[in-house]
Amino acid sequence: MIFLRRASLVAVLTLAVVPITPFATPQAAAEPRKQSQAASAALARHMLARLKVARPLSIRGYSRERFQPRWGHRKGRCDTREMVLARDGRGVRRNAACHPVKGLWYSPYDGKRLRSEKQVDVDHVVPLAYAWRSGAKRWTQAKRRAFANDLTRPELLTVSHSANIAKGGQGPQNWRPQRRAYWCRYATSWITVKHHYRLFVTRAEKVALLNMLRTCGH
Repeated sequence: MIFLRRASLVAVLTLAVVPITPFATPQAAAEPRKQSQAASAALARHMLARLKVARPLSIRGYSRERFQPRWGHRKGRCDTREMVLARDGRGVRRNAACHPVKGLWYSPYDGKRLRSEKQVDVDHVVPLAYAWRSGAKRWTQAKRRAFANDLTRPELLTVSHSANIAKGGQGPQNWRPQRRAYWCRYATSWITVKHHYRLFVTRAEKVALLNMLRTCGH
């Protein structure tokens, strides 16, 4: 009997000293994301510092057709727009012509969840008209078309139709996503695109981008 009591006591003491691994708190889970955002912001600041600062070019001569007479053909019967909608959506079903007929899309600009393809647009993060005034006016037609259909850089994004209309051809000094939580991603995407294509920025645009980058990791 004494032996059993001692054994039970040893077992209790053994359990008492076993370290307990706490469950991950939301704050702990958010740390990797903050670190990732901070790293992206640092790279974006480096790229932004290398961009030429200049006054915008004239909008004279611009038309969407100078960039995009139509969405570029991609795979099978799919065009660029249909590829972006399939990439950004969940449960996307397409008909024989590759057009989405069902799916769920999330608009990061305003946080809307959309269940109809008619409610979404594919946004050019750096608007075509804005790119024109940032140096694309001097490009060849082929380069402008490649820019408008770029699936490699973060230039094309599925957003709500209402957010796309509100944004129009404006830059970050005049328009920012409704969701402040997306400002970091928006600024890094904008800078990545401009850096790759060597498009210049205005002073006001640069200040606005730096202000948005301050939200990274917060």
